[in-house]
Amino acid sequence: MRIYFFASLVLLTIFQDLKAQDSIPKHKIAIFAPLYLDSAFGAANEYRYAKNVFPKFINPGLEFYEGAQLALDSLNKEKANLEIHVFDTRSATETVSQQLSKPELKNVELIIAYCSGAEVKTFADAGLQKNIPIINVNFPTDGGVTSNPFFVMLNSTLKTQCEGIYRHIQKYYSLNPIIVFRKKGQLEDRIKIYFDEFGKNTLSIPLKLKYVDLTDSFTVNQLTPYLDTTSQTLCVAGSLDENFGKRLALHLAVLKKQKYKAAVMGMPTWDAIKDFTKPEYKGIEIIYSTPFYNPRTDKVSMSITDYFSTKMYARPSDMVMRGYETVWRFGKLLMQYKSDIASNLTRKEYNIFREFDIQPVLNKQSMTLDYFENKKLYFLKWQDGIIKSVN
Repeated sequence: MRIYFFASLVLLTIFQDLKAQDSIPKHKIAIFAPLYLDSAFGAANEYRYAKNVFPKFINPGLEFYEGAQLALDSLNKEKANLEIHVFDTRSATETVSQQLSKPELKNVELIIAYCSGAEVKTFADAGLQKNIPIINVNFPTDGGVTSNPFFVMLNSTLKTQCEGIYRHIQKYYSLNPIIVFRKKGQLEDRIKIYFDEFGKNTLSIPLKLKYVDLTDSFTVNQLTPYLDTTSQTLCVAGSLDENFGKRLALHLAVLKKQKYKAAVMGMPTWDAIKDFTKPEYKGIEIIYSTPFYNPRTDKVSMSITDYFSTKMYARPSDMVMRGYETVWRFGKLLMQYKSDIASNLTRKEYNIFREFDIQPVLNKQSMTLDYFENKKLYFLKWQDGIIKSVN
């Protein structure tokens, strides 16, 4: 079914470009995503792979587009006055910079980008040059962007995540012994800096964090000196390394069976770990933060799930949901606020699956606006293979 959808995507993109020729003025949106059309199709539009083969590297961008298209279908039913242009950031013939300079983007009012780290600054600069919002859907770093009131990050930065984790620990675990297990590395040092800086500036009582360095091959015995059988210890994974995190959670689950009392706080990268459903992690309480939690109990989520089940014989991924909510939310904001959308990026309207809390990020030296960032975090807890929200 995905191969059929992929072929439909090519035709749809052509159709949308033809719509741009309509004489009725429309609000123009450009969507950029890594679709890999040139990798999937040859010069004669023949599919390069076997009929039953669909390369995994194509999935994320395509799934994002699938969600975006469903949102456009919904907006079309409301007779939304929108003109959409879709660009493949993995085009073999055009760079992203060349695509951003195409005539089709003249008078564009909004750009939604599923981008890589190397593309963040390119998109941000384009938004600043055109004086239009750039919505960075997925990448959680600012790419060195400063003094840009048109750049919006939906995936929270590591700094925001660390500050959120610190607050969460203050709220729920401040009376527990807190051990930050970490490995050596630049990102690990940055996490420590963020924790320590926030501790110095917090209006509440700062946490007493104890940092313990471990090697990649650390053993269960290296954790036991920091745990207790009478009181619970909160163990924080001070590393983004997923393998380090899984090893820590697994060893703590073993120790939990030996009557040691512990819970583990993970990093945002843990959102991609599926191993926590396995029986060997049973017993340990595993918490981590994410800006993209969706329990899929609302009507729209259930409708999308039902559509994928009946039409695609699949379950919609998180990227499908991100594509839908991003296009829906910012498309609606554009229609409501028109040329003034850049002044209304922090508005709370049109949250659909989950809440966005888009806030200005200020430069501490100049106290000027650098960009906007989603500050809303959800804290999720895995326990015995079941995940639920804890805030």
